[in-house]
Amino acid sequence: MDRKQIPDIVVGRLPQYLRSLQRMYREGRQVTSSQELGERLGISAAQIRKDLSQFGEFGKQGTGYHIENLIQQLRQILHVDQEWEVAVVGAGDIGSAIVRYKGFTDRGFRVTMIFDSDPAKIGTQIGTFIIQDTNNLVEEIQKAGICIAMITVPAANAQSVTEQLIKAGVKAILNYAPISLNVPRGIFIQYIDPSLHLQRMTYYLD
Repeated sequence: MDRKQIPDIVVGRLPQYLRSLQRMYREGRQVTSSQELGERLGISAAQIRKDLSQFGEFGKQGTGYHIENLIQQLRQILHVDQEWEVAVVGAGDIGSAIVRYKGFTDRGFRVTMIFDSDPAKIGTQIGTFIIQDTNNLVEEIQKAGICIAMITVPAANAQSVTEQLIKAGVKAILNYAPISLNVPRGIFIQYIDPSLHLQRMTYYLD
């Protein structure tokens, strides 16, 4: 399978499939169908079959998908059958909430360090984490071999933080700052800006 040939929109739906299947598994289910999965997610059964077919054959016509097996296959495809360490930059409200959040660990991720530039925060504790100085960011992330980071700093600081992270060897960045980042080829960026999603929804409201 050539990962570069898979459309990103398809890759973006795989975590939705995985989450729904994991919920079914916790309900004690063993088998499901593309029809049922589609009804739960609001995606057509044909689209689900088409998406999954790009990665192999996972089900049989008439018998559906074996849930536990499909979960394992999707975890391998998404590379979350291993645990990824994550660094957080920005110890404000969002960053603090992220490092306290317990929902990453069973999905393949574990926050292991948090940084900030505020002298009043450096050295203080959030949960089990000691806030580290961003001046040491490159050295500490390189030492830990971390390749995933989350940015929760103000927009004005996001680009410079991004450049530090790239220098440290980070390849994937989840950006909460309300700004688009300039990165070289080979660096993967995802954006989370709640106001953009709210504005998209208000278009449909009277």
